[in-house]
Amino acid sequence: MITPREGFFVPGSSERQILDDGDIGRALKRIAHEIIERNRGTSDLLLVGLHTRGVPLAQRLAALMQQFEGGRVPVGALDISLHRDDGAIRPLIPNAERPTRIPCNLTDLRVVLVDDVICTGRSVRAALDALVEHGRPACIQLAVLIDRGHRELPIRPDYIGKNIPTAHAERVLVRLTETDAADLVSVIRNGQEATDERI
Repeated sequence: MITPREGFFVPGSSERQILDDGDIGRALKRIAHEIIERNRGTSDLLLVGLHTRGVPLAQRLAALMQQFEGGRVPVGALDISLHRDDGAIRPLIPNAERPTRIPCNLTDLRVVLVDDVICTGRSVRAALDALVEHGRPACIQLAVLIDRGHRELPIRPDYIGKNIPTAHAERVLVRLTETDAADLVSVIRNGQEATDERI
């Protein structure tokens, strides 16, 4: 049996698999090494994942960094619901099932925001607004598993697992073991199953 790989569509569907669990693991290891190198270690570092899939990705990165460096890296979670700029489309209310959890004061820390997919950059803008309510970090960096392009704001990730050029009529579907019982990344056409719409 042939396993769908990059450039191949899953038979009988409009879903094209881009990354499997091994690819995701290698991408995260590379990002973890890059974060350590750029920040000269893990001291004064905090990873903050954007709900939903950015949180387990941040936890995985922290575990890898601890494995590589030996020091524990704290991990937080961020709900950006109140800071989105699409309030006319969806209600701006906090998500009780996905609360913000910041384990320490951000002041003078080097914070790495972690998300699964970046598209327009509007989710990241909302995350920046939400984050600074909890302190004034020394700097804020951005790590994403997938960059699919179509930016509408001048926001660029510092760390990227993979660039996947997509059409506007396509979506990137990220599945993780922690949330979806599998690790893979696919490109799907509009009208099919997708992750939370990225703004």
